[in-house]
Amino acid sequence: MNIALILSGGTGTRMGVDVPKQYMEVAGRPIFTYCVESLLSHDRIDAVQVVADPLWQKEILGWYRRRTAQKAGVDADREAGQGRETDNILWEKKFRGFSAPGETRQLSIYHGLEDIMEYADDTDYVFIHDAARPLLSAEIIADCLDGALDHDGAMPVLPMKDTVYYSRSGNVVDRLLDRSTIYAGQAPEVFLLGRYYEANRSLLPDRIWEINGSTEPAVLAGMDIAMIPGDEKNFKITTMADLERFRSIIDK
Repeated sequence: MNIALILSGGTGTRMGVDVPKQYMEVAGRPIFTYCVESLLSHDRIDAVQVVADPLWQKEILGWYRRRTAQKAGVDADREAGQGRETDNILWEKKFRGFSAPGETRQLSIYHGLEDIMEYADDTDYVFIHDAARPLLSAEIIADCLDGALDHDGAMPVLPMKDTVYYSRSGNVVDRLLDRSTIYAGQAPEVFLLGRYYEANRSLLPDRIWEINGSTEPAVLAGMDIAMIPGDEKNFKITTMADLERFRSIIDK
């Protein structure tokens, strides 16, 4: 089984807005819905778990009730008002539940992993993606899953285009780095569930606070993580410039 763990618990403080970026609307729909719908509709994703603040869980469920009801020709508000919810309204049977956000991104992942372990096996794969990366293609989903098959996991990467320098102080250049050996990691990242869960659990209670990337616990645990070609369009919306870039892509 392949379980998507969608991280939608961030507050978006770097955007300087009241609404977290993943819940802002672009082209008449919240940003989080773009990647979630890609995962729900993919035939190789069997289950979806979402990390989200309780304040936004109702918003997420409400949007998808309306979306799937629209596809099925059902009035979702009327059905809910009469106490009925059809199977296809409930996220096409793939949605397994919400997990509580953690104080850091990696703690949010760990909360999601704990909940997933209640219904999944060690040999299943967990597919971790950010709700603020809306342009998730069916191809990259398949490529990540294929890349993980003979490994403990896989992650998409992009080669470094700019010259890269190392500075110990942050004020002066110490040396030039070989950019041919340096890659920028992206989400989604796919991991063998049991091993990845144990890799994170072993970092509790203190070391997990120092983790900056989803793959770092796997590397620290000696897991074999394959790299696959990333997608330039699969960027994360972090700043207002990113948001405008996404809007322009959708408009086109």
